[in-house]
Amino acid sequence: MRIAIVDPLSYTPPYDDGLAAALARRGHDVTLLAGPFLHGAVPEPVGYVREEVFLPMTGRLFRPHPRARLRLLLKGVEYLPSARRLLGRLEALAPDLVHVQWLPRPELDRRWVRRLRAPSVLTAHDVVPRRARARAVWPGLLGWFGRVVVHSERAVEQLAELGVEARRIPHPVFEARRELSPPSGRTLLFFGLLREYKGLDLLVRALVDVPEARLVVAGDPLDPVEPVLALATELGVADRIDWRLRFVPEEEVVTLMEGAAAVVLPYRQHDSSGVLATAIGYGRPVVVTDVGSLGEVVREFGAGKVVPPDDAAALAQACNELLLRSGELDRAAGGARAAAAALT
Repeated sequence: MRIAIVDPLSYTPPYDDGLAAALARRGHDVTLLAGPFLHGAVPEPVGYVREEVFLPMTGRLFRPHPRARLRLLLKGVEYLPSARRLLGRLEALAPDLVHVQWLPRPELDRRWVRRLRAPSVLTAHDVVPRRARARAVWPGLLGWFGRVVVHSERAVEQLAELGVEARRIPHPVFEARRELSPPSGRTLLFFGLLREYKGLDLLVRALVDVPEARLVVAGDPLDPVEPVLALATELGVADRIDWRLRFVPEEEVVTLMEGAAAVVLPYRQHDSSGVLATAIGYGRPVVVTDVGSLGEVVREFGAGKVVPPDDAAALAQACNELLLRSGELDRAAGGARAAAAALT
């Protein structure tokens, strides 16, 4: 079968790569149609072809400066021509199936989605868009797909409320580059692209009540991080935080995981997480908020602690239990390994 996977702005290169490579191993002819990823190298394709058809000029001009304001303007200018280029490439490939991973601008994407000729599937990583203009067209846009996939039962319910039928397939775990020794110590890890909705400020507040812990924050700030830096100083925990504010390449993730007793995801909202998939792949216990599929996966396998969102006190208690209570780290690490075995 000829399969085209579409991730227009390369939002999730590891996920795209894992899916494309797995389909290729099953004997399918797979082409990944994407855009430039400006925050580091993408995985080397194994068994499939990767083509950059979206925003080629933006990629060439702004790879050294992905935060430049002019880049956003050029993205807007390039978006619809890129969509036409995508349709042309799909016509040439004549795939038997088109699997779309992201719809970054639903109000624009509907123009090309409704022109897809092959059967199509959407994995709705962003279950309900946050922008009002995108939400307004979302149910109708999803109706153009033959199948909609989500990663949590909660997401199935959310889309059902909009009149959209979806099927849950758990988010896969990303395979570790190498096996690590069991977790130990008192180091908490927060990593990935830094966005306000990921709740780093909550973790900094919680750190006050986890006095024996050290926190490593590793990731590229997409939202301003200065308020969180100031908060850490105000609360007197700045000396226990190691700030590594840059994109973390894959080869450095191993070292981060090796030094972490647990990975913390205090997200305010999100349906699924590549950070969670990575942490579990390395057998690391996690503390997550009960949003989207995060809590579902952790509870199912006993891979750590689940707390309510926006609750710094509960977050602190969960971290203390993992770090200080006898046997908790080992039990959660065992749950993470079980999840990895089932979902990789």
